[in-house]
Amino acid sequence: VQLVESGGGLVQPGGSLRLSCAASGFTFSWYDMRWYRQAPGKERELVATITTTGVGTNYADSVKGRFTISRDNAKKTVYLQMNSLKPEDTAVYYCNRPTNNYWGQGTQVTVSS
Repeated sequence: VQLVESGGGLVQPGGSLRLSCAASGFTFSWYDMRWYRQAPGKERELVATITTTGVGTNYADSVKGRFTISRDNAKKTVYLQMNSLKPEDTAVYYCNRPTNNYWGQGTQVTVSS
């Protein structure tokens, strides 16, 4: 199982980024997927969850209305569209397969002017 995140970077407050997580080594469409984040000095926080078909999604209150999780099962990829970014969104963002708890290496998102 391999999860590889990409798309992080430096963005100004109010800006947008789209994170991607490319999966391999398992039947992607069989599993719910999640995005987490961890800011310096803080615990890792669940940001968003998506079910196998993409119909069901859940979000942390802190990102609801600004972030959107989606997936493309044909491409074996899960996405996190982040809009109206705030400095408090600065963190390392991780892709996660909750079944058996597999993690990617993370991608840094920095929101700063």
